[in-house]
Amino acid sequence: MIVSLTIVRYRKSLIPFALLAMALHRLPMWLQHGCSFWKLLGSGRNGTFDLQPDWQQWGLLAVWDDRDAYEHFAETSFVKKWWHLLAKESWTLLCEPVQSHGTWDGKEPFGKVNGKVADGPMAVLTRATIKMSRLKNFWSHVDEVANLMVGAPGYITSFGVGEAPVYRQATFSIWESMEHMKAFAYGSKQHAEVIKKTRSEGWYSEELFARFRIIESTGTINGTDPLAGLTKYNKL
Repeated sequence: MIVSLTIVRYRKSLIPFALLAMALHRLPMWLQHGCSFWKLLGSGRNGTFDLQPDWQQWGLLAVWDDRDAYEHFAETSFVKKWWHLLAKESWTLLCEPVQSHGTWDGKEPFGKVNGKVADGPMAVLTRATIKMSRLKNFWSHVDEVANLMVGAPGYITSFGVGEAPVYRQATFSIWESMEHMKAFAYGSKQHAEVIKKTRSEGWYSEELFARFRIIESTGTINGTDPLAGLTKYNKL
């Protein structure tokens, strides 16, 4: 199993095509051979959860049976051809899940894995469906956590994505190492307090936390490859 995250940016003049893609790409993804799970995603403006959408930036997260299944998609799919024709740029991260806890729409998209992340850069997905009664609690802490994350040692980049505005949100963040990620997640007093509140106040009706070893980074987003210069990938 491998997981792909593709982030695509459109020119402002082509935003209507980006919106159209959210409807048109569902059928080809549903029919895509070798793809066991996929989500078409909108994007927040500041790399994390954000009430303000970035209408030029969109994403696709997909789970593939193997590398061949992903390569077949990349070479032949309608979705990929659409991006090539209409997108300004796109960036794809390939990775392998090593730890996953929780569910997404009642499914465990990455299976029951609990392995060890190798040395080098790694990625983390945090995804939640926020209870309507807890939206104010959640959004009142977003900026605080976002500022902590982007200023944390070892932070490389992050993407705030979601299936629906306001209440179905996810952050995909990339770190130089597991040690750096853990230092932020568990060593920051402010972050630990927010995590404690999510549990004690019951903010989420569903949540998922997963870690990945990075296999490959291709393309650009905002003119650069976020992982350029980081060579310690775990090639398949």
